[in-house]
Amino acid sequence: MKLIVEADGGSRGNPGISGAGAVVIDADSGNVLQEISEAVGIATNNVAEYTALLLGLQAAFEINPSAAVLVRMDSKLVVEQMSGRWKIKHPDMIALGSKVQKIIAGKNVEFIWIPREQNVLADALANRAMDFTPEPIASAVEFNVLEPSSIRAPRPEATTATTLILVRHGRTALTESRKISGGTGENPDLSEAGLKDARQVADELARLGHSGNFGFLPKPVVVVHSPIARAQQTASAIAKRSSLPMVENPNLAEIGFGDWDGLTNEELFSGFEEEYSSWRGSYEVAPPNGESLKDFDARIRVAFDLIMQQYQGQTVVVVAHVMPIRALLRIANDASIAGFWRPNISPASISIARYFGDEAAEVVCMNSTGHLSS
Repeated sequence: MKLIVEADGGSRGNPGISGAGAVVIDADSGNVLQEISEAVGIATNNVAEYTALLLGLQAAFEINPSAAVLVRMDSKLVVEQMSGRWKIKHPDMIALGSKVQKIIAGKNVEFIWIPREQNVLADALANRAMDFTPEPIASAVEFNVLEPSSIRAPRPEATTATTLILVRHGRTALTESRKISGGTGENPDLSEAGLKDARQVADELARLGHSGNFGFLPKPVVVVHSPIARAQQTASAIAKRSSLPMVENPNLAEIGFGDWDGLTNEELFSGFEEEYSSWRGSYEVAPPNGESLKDFDARIRVAFDLIMQQYQGQTVVVVAHVMPIRALLRIANDASIAGFWRPNISPASISIARYFGDEAAEVVCMNSTGHLSS
């Protein structure tokens, strides 16, 4: 099978609001098999053009991994660099060029330059992406859609980030009475306040990809959630609001507090003083009939690995609890055991991390509650 990829990117400001467009065409029939139009964020023309090329190649090889591909672009820079006739000098272009080379390694890919007037469909798709990209808010100005935003961060080999939108469930009666609520005790539903929390976080996440505090992030493809009622109900509100499928992952359940479940902190301190003293700060000590951080960490790693495997390069909403969210942020931060208890994770809060395979990660925000009215 022979496929044609036509790709184009643009930036309004250079750097400025940018978009990428690409089409995949069956070379024999001339039929358009796939159209791609994606916002790139704040970037230069060259970054947008390379992004369009990456998206087009990925789409082509998803259609047929063994296809021969002819790439047609009106960017002489990209065509000459990818054909090996021009040297890539700019650090950003080196990183992008490396990602393209990784995708096409061992493949039959040819690059040719075409005049702009012959690349009108890809150009229109790039402009469509820019047309629907709002003016960036402050948090998006330095955001790098392709790599970690910090210029000090190592450049990962992973071609795309997997973005996890980590949402804690809304309030329950136990939350409001400040009682310990784990994964093996009472299983309360959301309270009236918790149902309101769920609606408000669902409204905020429905704006992903086009507006709001996190409009610069790609739209999610799925809501993965803990099996516990309060998380399931919050996930359901998000999924319905954004028309997303729901997938239950039992390993995202809250840590088991055993005999301490349902107690207030004061009751724990006074009734289990010796056990509490041994447990506090420990990785291996569990509450009576409860779960240690070591065992909990192992199952969260299983949940994380499965999400990375199933949704690589996509955006996933993960609805869970305080400890699973802390554990996933700990992975992103490459933190010590203290990462299990240092972040504050409020009910219906949003935390966001991007993972570039096993090599790098970036925390976009932690415990954001600006979408909540109370």
